[in-house]
Amino acid sequence: MRIATWNVNALTGERIERVLAWLDMARPHVLCLQETKVSDDAFPALDFHAHGYDSVHHGQGRWNGVAILSRVGLDDPVAGFADGGPPDPEARLVTATCGGVRVSSVYVPNGRAVGHEQYHHKLRWLARLRAHVLADVRPEGTGWLPDPDGPGGGLRAVCGDFNVAPEDIDLWDPAAFEGATHVTPEERAALAEVMATGLRDAFREQHPGAPKLFSWWDYRAGAFHKHQGMRIDLVLLSPRLADQARCALIDRNARKGRKPSDHAPVFVDVDLSAVSHGGDARG
Repeated sequence: MRIATWNVNALTGERIERVLAWLDMARPHVLCLQETKVSDDAFPALDFHAHGYDSVHHGQGRWNGVAILSRVGLDDPVAGFADGGPPDPEARLVTATCGGVRVSSVYVPNGRAVGHEQYHHKLRWLARLRAHVLADVRPEGTGWLPDPDGPGGGLRAVCGDFNVAPEDIDLWDPAAFEGATHVTPEERAALAEVMATGLRDAFREQHPGAPKLFSWWDYRAGAFHKHQGMRIDLVLLSPRLADQARCALIDRNARKGRKPSDHAPVFVDVDLSAVSHGGDARG
């Protein structure tokens, strides 16, 4: 199973054609999208269906918006948090079961500036995401077996734009980010708490210690051509999936050309045939 994530930064106009072309080329089994910036009514579900993908979208128009595309089935969709708390007014999280794997597409708040109310909101949002991972459990026979090795295990993928660079190696120059969001100890600790549910950074595990592997580059000042970026788009997998990861790539070519997103797709290939579970591993 190829599991991918991509912040498309507006699923409108030519960007839709770019995404469709990438689907035809890369053929992920599951693609998580963020920052679609379209309403549910405007989401191009029929276009994706024509290319072989079922979809679920949680949008709010001009801002945010998340989706999951799947060619291995899509069941039990849930928009927002499953932690029992009040609904999130922003469309930043959607979850569904795809080919026996419980998948979440995540768009974590940016945080604006250290100390800003939005920064504290970001930390609270990550805490809710942790609670969501622990709460959104499906019993045996409905697609996700709880993992006896950990409360947040099972067949689980939490993918998206986390707006946090996990380590300094994920930055083109740590000194350039001093005093900025995305890199503070508090944000990294909040991300670590999400991962402490049993999730693992599958991409980094495939490239331990490798520098200059980025998924986002600012549009300004030629940052992409200078390769001045960050790795903030993550594919977090539960242990039984992460153990069977065989390949992980950032498709930097998708960041090139006419009117690209400022993010590149990230994907991880998992040998699902080696994973024992109670779901459907079609595709």
